[in-house]
Amino acid sequence: MTDIQIAQAAKKENIVEIAKKLGLTEDDIEQYGKYKAKVNLDVLQKNKRPNGKLILVTAITPTPAGEGKSTVTIGLTQALNKIGKLSAAAIREPSLGPVFGMKGGAAGGGYAQVVPMEDINLHFTGDMHAIGVAHNLISACIDNHINSGNALKIDVTKITWKRVVDMNDRALRNIVIGLGGKANGYPRQDSFQITVGSEIMAILCLSNSITELKEKIKNIVFATSLEGKLLKVGDLHIEGAVTALLKDAIKPNLVQTLENTPVFIHGGPFANIAHGCNSILATKMALKLTDYAVTEAGFAADLGAEKFIDIKCRLGGIKPDCAVIVATVRALEHHGKGDLKAGLENLDKHIDNIKNKYKLPLVVAINKFITDTDEQIDMIEKFCNERGAEVSLCEVWEKGGEGGIDLAEKVLKAIDNNKIEFDYFYDENLTIKEKIEKICKEIYGADGVIFAPATKKVFDVIEAEGLNKLPVCMSKTQKSISDNPALLGKPTGFKVTINDLRLAVGAGFVIAMAGDIIDMPGLPKKPSAEVIDIDENGIISGLF
Repeated sequence: MTDIQIAQAAKKENIVEIAKKLGLTEDDIEQYGKYKAKVNLDVLQKNKRPNGKLILVTAITPTPAGEGKSTVTIGLTQALNKIGKLSAAAIREPSLGPVFGMKGGAAGGGYAQVVPMEDINLHFTGDMHAIGVAHNLISACIDNHINSGNALKIDVTKITWKRVVDMNDRALRNIVIGLGGKANGYPRQDSFQITVGSEIMAILCLSNSITELKEKIKNIVFATSLEGKLLKVGDLHIEGAVTALLKDAIKPNLVQTLENTPVFIHGGPFANIAHGCNSILATKMALKLTDYAVTEAGFAADLGAEKFIDIKCRLGGIKPDCAVIVATVRALEHHGKGDLKAGLENLDKHIDNIKNKYKLPLVVAINKFITDTDEQIDMIEKFCNERGAEVSLCEVWEKGGEGGIDLAEKVLKAIDNNKIEFDYFYDENLTIKEKIEKICKEIYGADGVIFAPATKKVFDVIEAEGLNKLPVCMSKTQKSISDNPALLGKPTGFKVTINDLRLAVGAGFVIAMAGDIIDMPGLPKKPSAEVIDIDENGIISGLF
């Protein structure tokens, strides 16, 4: 059976029953049909139980298809509930771009899925739409202000705020707007990015309340004036209107797994140019309402886990209790150019980072594929044991929660035996430049960092505006631990080049651009859209 066929055959429980498992009443949720709901923010204040433990699921450097972090996250949650531990997952919402592109949906796979799968992968509860409209309201107001006299003296050549759409469309990467005469605005070059790349998305996921959401939106830098001043959304006096569009989107979404365990799905910031984690609010709800909250971070431990720790945990006041590194035979062979033993060096670097840089207990989860041999599994297990890393064969794709019981038990043991005092990777009092250098040298293993001439002016602005205490959001390829996608395995003898710096003051971080990261993906030659269909009864096929 395909993923969508498995999902459609699932026996779902009414969302009210799922809420009850978390101690929530019908008054605590807003139902979107029988199987989806928004959770009211006041449950965090009303519930007085102590927080549960937080488990972070990360991975080795992935192949283009990904290594199954969502599948393992969902399967681990099912396994924890199966052995009597109240657990909920907190994961990101899928973007329509990848759904219709090459990667497909993001609701797990096999017998470790979140349902209703079709709804989650398509319009869900409208969060993406709300974020896109909120973002584009700012765009419209910027151009309207220029056309209405430009009292702020906006330098039209230095507008950094792009427009967004939740679709892969390479034709929108570079466009010209305002053609057709004065009534249509001031002609200028512009561009689109995918909605999940919007700073609004990052802000929504890093806000603890509507009040904080509005304040962060107010601080978004959208351009520089002709006099060299940073211009913010607050200067346009529209932060209230933008926030009003997000009044429902800020509430986490509650759904269920195939085994009827609770899952919060909320937010989906781009994992390259943003922090790549679900919302702080969803994670806090999972922590407050269960014994064990399982969450994930985008891409591998060098990108996703570092940002999770130094951005999300720092701004949210939360901390992980254990990390799971997802590894697959196919990815390890990819990094060894066909040699599994050589590819294990990539796993070695991620184990070292989790244990010695992030200072977290860990379990390596081998996400098993039916093509994997016993010899390959044994080689990975032996490698992990030699490095003092607990390892578990994870078969949740094939067996659901039952296939993750060993992983669940080893995670619980790692948490119980933890003697490490968690701390952030870097001190917030380091300068932005020092933070970048520390990440590149210690997490990536670089010999040094090259800062392009274009970064000097931004460093000057950072100093003048007092922004050095902000965390750094590294933007680089996910295909390598280095900034060069061709360097596989565990690269050495390289330097990282920072081409540009971007100020995401509203979100609360500075983006360091290492390499050319595209924030508007394109469709592949044969997109998934070609195989997705719907019949006269509304049954969707081809979605994965």
